[in-house]
Amino acid sequence: MLDYGLDMSTVERDVALPDLVAEGDELDALVSAEADWSRPTPAAGWTIAHQIAHLAAADANVLVAVRTPEGFDAVLARTEAAGDEAADLEAAEGAAKPREVLLAQWRAGRAEVAAALRDVPLGHGFPWFGSRLTAALMVPLRLMETWAHGQDVFDALDTEHRATSRLRHVAALGVAGRALSFHAARTPEPAEPFRVELTGPGGQIWTWGPEDAAQRVEGTARDFCLRVTHRRSLAQTGLTAVGEDARKWLDLARVFL
Repeated sequence: MLDYGLDMSTVERDVALPDLVAEGDELDALVSAEADWSRPTPAAGWTIAHQIAHLAAADANVLVAVRTPEGFDAVLARTEAAGDEAADLEAAEGAAKPREVLLAQWRAGRAEVAAALRDVPLGHGFPWFGSRLTAALMVPLRLMETWAHGQDVFDALDTEHRATSRLRHVAALGVAGRALSFHAARTPEPAEPFRVELTGPGGQIWTWGPEDAAQRVEGTARDFCLRVTHRRSLAQTGLTAVGEDARKWLDLARVFL
């Protein structure tokens, strides 16, 4: 079950939703300028087209969950039938479409998702994979996934993925997903509190947890986000950990099952 324990006010949603839109627009500008969507990305077997198709398919699933939750059982059944290959098959299906068709589909879906998540009451639950979510969690989750798959495309094109303040949403998910990280590894979650101190793109310090915690993680927000989304190994980042449990967390860190 997805349980990040995150909360969001209407004011915070008014910030997070434009950030979600901006993240999509930045990736859109990059892929729109690239004619060859068959270029491979770091994800094995996935081209740029596969990455965009995956995002478009996820947006379509969000719309089903929010607008017609009773129809989400069909989405779950289709995914379960495909098993571990579900994401690959879905991405391949979308990637087979003409570039302009897929681009238009992704653009329309992004706009519809933003509108749907803006209108749904924050506390209203809707079905998702292995859980029930609310807009308070789905907004940062969509931003995180857009950023992470966007990173794959930036890497494929050998282009700098500029760090922005939008990373705070991804980092917050990473911090809140600590329990998920240990659960996925079938390892008991440490009871001791953690302190996370991350340097944002403007030099600001983002913190979570008690200041005097013995278990500590420090570094840049970008490195932390790259780690928790599995876009970089721990050795490829400049993150530091103090305490055995903190080091173990960085080895296991994730924001999705």
